[in-house]
Amino acid sequence: MSNADKFSVVLPVFNEQDNLETLFSELKRAADSTGRPWEAVFVDDTSTDASLSIIQKLAEAHDEVRYVAFADNRGQSAAFCAGFDAADSDIIITMDSDLQNDPADIPAMLELFGDECEMVIGWRAKRRDTFIKRISSKIANAIRDFIVDDGVRDTGCSLKVMRRDMLMRLPRFKNMHRYFPILMKVQGARIKEVKVNHRERFSGVSKYGTLDRAMAGIYDLIGVQWLIKRHIGYSVKEKK
Repeated sequence: MSNADKFSVVLPVFNEQDNLETLFSELKRAADSTGRPWEAVFVDDTSTDASLSIIQKLAEAHDEVRYVAFADNRGQSAAFCAGFDAADSDIIITMDSDLQNDPADIPAMLELFGDECEMVIGWRAKRRDTFIKRISSKIANAIRDFIVDDGVRDTGCSLKVMRRDMLMRLPRFKNMHRYFPILMKVQGARIKEVKVNHRERFSGVSKYGTLDRAMAGIYDLIGVQWLIKRHIGYSVKEKK
């Protein structure tokens, strides 16, 4: 098995102490079943609970585990970017650390990823969120599709498989993780979607509000639309 088959699972963490051991156990079972080399890159965003100490213990016990610990709270997008920087593979898988994403979906997503697909996105056909969160998401998706249509059913699902070299070329800004599909498309990524399992939160509380997130999203959309319209792309015929 070549190192080109290796994949890195990037997991932002903020106060998820009760979920991490179960998450890693499920992830290891799913990742090992692929027969590929892999690693888990946890990024602790200055958790105030025991999350970091649990991650450190996992890293001591398992060679597959690596971690980055922020000095101050920087948010989910920064955590993803730190994970991309630290990753030691060409294939990146992103997912949440709250157990709502199911690691068992990873093998099937990797099967779709390949020569004719640079990004695979999970589609939560049956979401297990609160009613207000589902309604807020539908409104936000409608606004996003009107301003920036990425052609994706569920851009908010964190479970994604992507090419690292393309991710490293993306502009970095707060909340950029919400726009990975359209940003990857601008880079030329071909995208596939697959239905994935979505579970109720096992422990802890959601880190997202509703109104504050919606307002920030509208502001972000204006910036993303500007980036797309101003994007410079070219192909080289010859060089010396």
